[in-house]
Amino acid sequence: MTPDLRVQSTELSSSNKESWQGPGTKSFRNLKVWRRSIELSVAIYRLTSGFPREEVYGLTSQLRRCSVSVASDLAEGYGRASKGEYRQFVGMARGSSLELQTQLVIARALGFGKETLLCAAENLAEEVGKMTWALMQKL
Repeated sequence: MTPDLRVQSTELSSSNKESWQGPGTKSFRNLKVWRRSIELSVAIYRLTSGFPREEVYGLTSQLRRCSVSVASDLAEGYGRASKGEYRQFVGMARGSSLELQTQLVIARALGFGKETLLCAAENLAEEVGKMTWALMQKL
């Protein structure tokens, strides 16, 4: 049975963010793409825990750092002072998601990780990539 990777949303206080962040988006934590990217990071950590030990400083480290960058860039961009800066950080998050997808192709080719965890990570990475693209287009 695959563990539930969904992140629970929390109660958030309101703030005076600029209207460019969208209606109802009072915190980066409300962004669906941010929540999915957290799920992606969790999936990557679960996947890479089964990688060969000699990969701890190689592909394991690359995948983990890359997955964390996606959510981190989305959050950092949200906190920036302008729409242009926000868009730039969403672009970096998209780049990291595409980098992550490439690394997952390499992991699959090398036969690393459990198939179910690898498929889940690949699907989430593709979804987050599409979501970051859509967010960029809206900004």
